[in-house]
Amino acid sequence: MKRVRCPKCDNYIQFDETKYQEGQSLVFICDNCKKQFGIRIGKSKLNAGSRREEVIDEKEGTENWGNVVVIENVFAFKQVFPLHEGDNVIGRRSKGTEADIPIESNDPSMDRRHCILNVKRDKQGQIVYTLRDNNSITGTFLMNELLGPKERVRIEEGNIFTLGATTLILRGANSNDTSCED
Repeated sequence: MKRVRCPKCDNYIQFDETKYQEGQSLVFICDNCKKQFGIRIGKSKLNAGSRREEVIDEKEGTENWGNVVVIENVFAFKQVFPLHEGDNVIGRRSKGTEADIPIESNDPSMDRRHCILNVKRDKQGQIVYTLRDNNSITGTFLMNELLGPKERVRIEEGNIFTLGATTLILRGANSNDTSCED
């Protein structure tokens, strides 16, 4: 099952993509706002839960800084977001809120700008990941341990961190794990 987002109210509509062929046009009517809109089935629409997921496959010409994988749960579907050098603000996707990693979720316990994952190179040229909470209401957990208000923690490949009821996994730049791909 795949989901499309209503362009008017951001409500999701699920459909079974296996019943349609690439290039086929579909028309949806949003149950929430009654907006009618159409999409065209194609690889970019079916393979990406969000526009940012498409970027992760285009590694040519850009440096790979790793990515974060959002684990599917009752609030959100599986999502993969590429990281960039510097501060990566992670939070719940919402119109008008700027976040580098906008997680599409209905999780009410995740802030719109929940935490910050900093990516940089150390003096030896190794990529270093540092996680800190961004003064969120519910806090940021690393491996089930709550981060302090101004605490900055170094994290590594495979570390699990939780924002509200949403769990994420860090995949480092040197990771050969392809299990994150759809």
